[in-house]
Amino acid sequence: MRAIIPVAGIGSRLKPHTYTIPKVLLNVGGKPILAHILDKLISEDISKATFVIGHLGDQIKKYVKKEYPQIKSEFVIQKELGGLGHAIYTAIPTFDDKDIFIILGDTIFDVDLKKVFNNNSSMIGVKEVADPSRFGVAIVKNGKVEKLVEKPKDKISNLAIVGLYYISNAKVLADCLKEMVKNDVRTNGELQLTDALQMMLEKNERISTFSVEGWYDCGKQETLLETNRILLDNKSTNKKFSNVVINNPVFIAEDADIKNSVIGPYATISKGCKIFDSIIKDSIIGEKSEIITSLLNESIIGNNTIIKGSYKKLNTGDSTEIEIH
Repeated sequence: MRAIIPVAGIGSRLKPHTYTIPKVLLNVGGKPILAHILDKLISEDISKATFVIGHLGDQIKKYVKKEYPQIKSEFVIQKELGGLGHAIYTAIPTFDDKDIFIILGDTIFDVDLKKVFNNNSSMIGVKEVADPSRFGVAIVKNGKVEKLVEKPKDKISNLAIVGLYYISNAKVLADCLKEMVKNDVRTNGELQLTDALQMMLEKNERISTFSVEGWYDCGKQETLLETNRILLDNKSTNKKFSNVVINNPVFIAEDADIKNSVIGPYATISKGCKIFDSIIKDSIIGEKSEIITSLLNESIIGNNTIIKGSYKKLNTGDSTEIEIH
């Protein structure tokens, strides 16, 4: 089976970080968002993946090639951001297996996929949400999907499609996407994967659902920090430093240098960081950053950043230097 991973998005809700680094390479819970996804796929014996890249795509390609050589990777460029359906359409030339697994590149998930992959029909991951208008939704009867609608105006279902799609017959999906492109079938100006799946239903393809309770969004600052908290609760690093108070759960990289500070709870300290005379909690500190005489809470600090000063709430991009008096 081949995984299809769309990672071409700009990540506008996570600026300024995404000016210089792809959203999927932002650190959360001790490693990049994409690393959580790839580790999960490897644990499920998926060894082939297609990455649909665009904005800063060379960084993604370099990271995957270096850190995951065991995955047979292919990279296709989505030249225009025409929607999720267009991203999957771009990947069609790499559909070399009967079945594929589509996973959004900014979606960290915790679900047993073996039962999903052993199913004889296509399956999509869903989760009950209070406001389904922001998602594609599934109308389900007797365990079978009857209809799929992208961002409905009326509340026709509270089962949101959360970005996990097992397609048992990739050729049918490819045919539907090609037909949509040929006829320029768009919703809200974009080619939607939800519409392609609805077309599959109309061609008598069976689609069912599986529940995804462990679904963690990394699309904006607040949800990235929330996901960081959840991941640290599940797996935290226990480290000790002289004259440093560690309030678990935290993640601290092996080569981090910390002195006279209080770290945590819910702090992720990345590789090469130097933390001196500071208090950091509920924050993510990027690689090779220095935090000196500062108090940080609910903050995301980019790579190669220097922070000196007093208590503030910050959201900085890479290669920033801030001094607060």
